[in-house]
Amino acid sequence: MMKKYDVVALGELLIDFTENGVSAQGNPLLEANPGGAPCNVLAMLNKLGKKTAFIGKVGRDSFGQMLAETVRESGTDVTNLLFDEKVHTTLAFVHTMPGGDRDFSFYRNPGADMMLRKEEVMEEVIRDAEIFHFGTLSSTHEGAREATRYAIEVAKENGLLISFDPNLREPLWESLEDARREIAYGLSKCDILKISDNELEFMTGTADYTRAVEILRQSYDIPLIFVTLGRDGSRAYYRDMIVEAKPFIQENTIETTGAGDTFEGCALNYVLEHGIKDLSEQDLEKLLTFANAGASLITTRKGALKVMPEPEEIERLIQERS
Repeated sequence: MMKKYDVVALGELLIDFTENGVSAQGNPLLEANPGGAPCNVLAMLNKLGKKTAFIGKVGRDSFGQMLAETVRESGTDVTNLLFDEKVHTTLAFVHTMPGGDRDFSFYRNPGADMMLRKEEVMEEVIRDAEIFHFGTLSSTHEGAREATRYAIEVAKENGLLISFDPNLREPLWESLEDARREIAYGLSKCDILKISDNELEFMTGTADYTRAVEILRQSYDIPLIFVTLGRDGSRAYYRDMIVEAKPFIQENTIETTGAGDTFEGCALNYVLEHGIKDLSEQDLEKLLTFANAGASLITTRKGALKVMPEPEEIERLIQERS
């Protein structure tokens, strides 16, 4: 039976304030970019022609209204996007370093995304999807953590593939032990893992990424693992295969916000089209190349959710290099 959605994601939806020059007085100008990793992933999938839905919460304020409208316009179903009457929409201030890396400051004490509760999660939205995707920002606090775990169990019971991106944001955790515990929980539930080099080192204590993946596999037996390596490209670990793809380095990179989410959206798109049971080395190479190219394009733009690359742009970039 055809499902209504290809991917449903649960998590944070927030405003990323990114630097955009200076005013006549010399003050930094900040641009309010719609953000939040799960919806970025869905926005990329929408560009690739997939059907998506989002489960989350924003404040009933001007930023919350703007986010709901932006997500709807991107093509994502917002039936299970709720408004909190008392708590404001979460804000993140992104400081970009030379070279494009970022430093985050969050205004989330609390933020509306933390206020999602188990009873507000609509089971039917999850049941009607092929893949359930989540990260750890919805597990930093008790109520939203319970909602996340409930959603994962519903997804498991209904045979969805589970996709997980730890998306570690250290300032949001009471302690790094809490972060480690919640990432471990996500690892124990997922079929598809997208993890960055620094997150892999955080969880295993080694910078030998193949050894680190072995450690994760021994504990969690995850079928498909993607390791993103920033300017060094990405790798896929699947059965006894290790496939690596080079990055697409852009001279006009502005910032790396959304690069991992764009990669994730492209990767999930390939899994939706080819399954997870019988991927070849060529399949994985194709997947990684497309995902790397998509991720590189987003680094040339401010923000992510509203400016995801078109599939034709990604293909063009790949053709230019071949």
